[in-house]
Amino acid sequence: MAILSKIRERSLFLIAIIGLALFAFVLDPSKIFNSSKVEEIGEINGETIDRKDFVKALEDYKTQTGNRVSEMQAAKTVWNNILRKKIYQKQLADAGITVGEEDVWLEIINAPSVKNNPQFKNEAGLFDEEKFKQFLADTKENNPKLWSAWSNYMNQIRDNAEKNTYNNLVTAGLGASLKEGENQYFNENTTIDARYVYVPYTSIVDSLVNVSKNEIKAYIKSHATDFEVDATRDISYVKFDIKPTTTDEEAIKKEVATLLDDRKEYSNVTKGEITVQGFKNTSDLKEFFIENGSDINLNSKENFVFKNQVSKEISEAVFKGNKGDVFGPYKDKGFFKISKITEVTQMPDSVKASHILIPFIGSRAATAETKQTEEQAKKTADSIVKIIKRNSFKFTALAKKFSKDKSNADKGGDLKWFTYSRMVPEFRDYAFLHKKGSIGVVKTAFGFHVIKIDDQKNNQKAVKLATFGRKIVPSEATENKAFQDAENFSLEVSKGDSFFNVARDKKYQTKTASGLKMLDENVSGIGKQRQIVSWAFNKDSNVGDFKRFDLENGYVVAFITAKINKGLTPVSRAASKIKPMLINKKKAKLINEKLKGSTLQELATATKIPVRNTSKVNLKSPTISGVGFEPNVVGAMYNATVGKVYKGIEGKKGVFSFKVIKKELPTKLPNYHFLSKQIAKKRKTQTSKVYDAIKNASDIEDNRASFYGIQ
Repeated sequence: MAILSKIRERSLFLIAIIGLALFAFVLDPSKIFNSSKVEEIGEINGETIDRKDFVKALEDYKTQTGNRVSEMQAAKTVWNNILRKKIYQKQLADAGITVGEEDVWLEIINAPSVKNNPQFKNEAGLFDEEKFKQFLADTKENNPKLWSAWSNYMNQIRDNAEKNTYNNLVTAGLGASLKEGENQYFNENTTIDARYVYVPYTSIVDSLVNVSKNEIKAYIKSHATDFEVDATRDISYVKFDIKPTTTDEEAIKKEVATLLDDRKEYSNVTKGEITVQGFKNTSDLKEFFIENGSDINLNSKENFVFKNQVSKEISEAVFKGNKGDVFGPYKDKGFFKISKITEVTQMPDSVKASHILIPFIGSRAATAETKQTEEQAKKTADSIVKIIKRNSFKFTALAKKFSKDKSNADKGGDLKWFTYSRMVPEFRDYAFLHKKGSIGVVKTAFGFHVIKIDDQKNNQKAVKLATFGRKIVPSEATENKAFQDAENFSLEVSKGDSFFNVARDKKYQTKTASGLKMLDENVSGIGKQRQIVSWAFNKDSNVGDFKRFDLENGYVVAFITAKINKGLTPVSRAASKIKPMLINKKKAKLINEKLKGSTLQELATATKIPVRNTSKVNLKSPTISGVGFEPNVVGAMYNATVGKVYKGIEGKKGVFSFKVIKKELPTKLPNYHFLSKQIAKKRKTQTSKVYDAIKNASDIEDNRASFYGIQ
């Protein structure tokens, strides 16, 4: 690989640099990391989160998830778990409430996964608390790995108990009065008929109003909570993919083709030429695959395949062929392949069968009730077969009595119709390679199956194929070219020419990744590239900096285009959102200056806009006919006095003047108890908002960025 060769070329230089770095770290680690933060991962309400504790929690979580999550995903989850736990603990402590050991224990033993576990039940089938205690004691003494899992589980129970205790205390006070129910009923069902004059903001051209940077800045400061942002970076990049060229593909195809026929090779053992058998004539496929380096494993239990399951490149030829025929080379799913027919048969594409499952101790279908050994289960299955062969009508009754497959035992073991790939190989082979009416015993991982083939359909040709393949990969020359292109591009940019000018001149496509956050790992269009994010956030990285990065299948030259620090959104970023609002505000002022008169008709004449009507408007759906969604205006109408003219009401799309003609109240209800209950119920489900509120009120310092090497 080109990357490896470059590393080898510079190995002495790299070793020297790494050695110096390690030496500097040993002498004074505070020069590498911030000495005041080296043992801290953060602080929550004055309580330090120790680095070692975070690392242990991180490792436990990754083990718990089977290492199926990325480092940054794990770090985010663990930090949020710690945050939630510490915040709830402080709230409970401030309220003088303690979740005791007995509370936690009751939660644990009442959890369904514990209470219903057969392992912890007595002979009467009831949960035995002493049995569970003994299990925990034995596990702690003899099985550290399992004990760690149980400890984590019990800690989660404690954390959940603390969270639920606090949430229950808060939601207990989140009721609703009958008056609230009544108000909601009238607010949602009162309808309004009105006449109005609507002057849209678009009636004034934008050039008549001007919004300055200082005005936008002032708006941001006065609405600070709406414009607080985390630190972000924007980058642009050019990607140099290492992809196989047409020349690479032709070379691989040619190489695979040479393996078809016998060939002469010089042997160091015999000191002369020997004949090496090709794919067509080899009698030992396993050895051939190993000797010639197939990128596709030879499956000694290869499945039969039907025509529609074979590559279209060869399917027609294969299903006209015979055992021993060879096909290819052909391109399929990123490989060049050659295939040989190793077996031919006639078989159905679907089978209808019934079975009786007899599990044995250690089989996958075994339960706590399973008592038979493998030998005993086999004898039981053989005995059932003898009975059925004498009288096949007894199959249904025997299945109901003996089969442990609960999904179909009550149906007489009927599995209905199934295709070739649905069943485990042993079961499948019996069902598809024996004839209709056959009855036999088959052993699988689940136990012994007494199988009766009830029906078969669509009998057709099927084959087994041995397929040798070489993955289509780029050549070293292709890899080197991608590396050289990336290097040359970086060199041109380093000479002072614009990143974008160089990309344009070389006809390279530039892509962007905006709003990268400090602990992100994904870069849009590239995927997981933590190295790029770390570089962009390094204290020495600035707008205009660029760097080449090695990817798994290529290179990227990245360029920092924007650097936003934590705090208030810069004016340049917020302008597109704020400027239209401020423009409309100024337009509203100009429109209001035109609103001369005390009646709607006078206002209509002054603005040269006709009076319009709207009916059945309500707060639940605040839409004005002919205009659209206008909640502020409808709210003003709801609270207006009937018959009075109101003018200069600023809406989303323009300025309104109106007069309410009729306000129609809904029929009063006997009581509003069910509505107040609905309001209370909805409030009690908003525990996430409760957490968000106390989180926002907490003092949190997050130093994870330093932990992951961002200074």
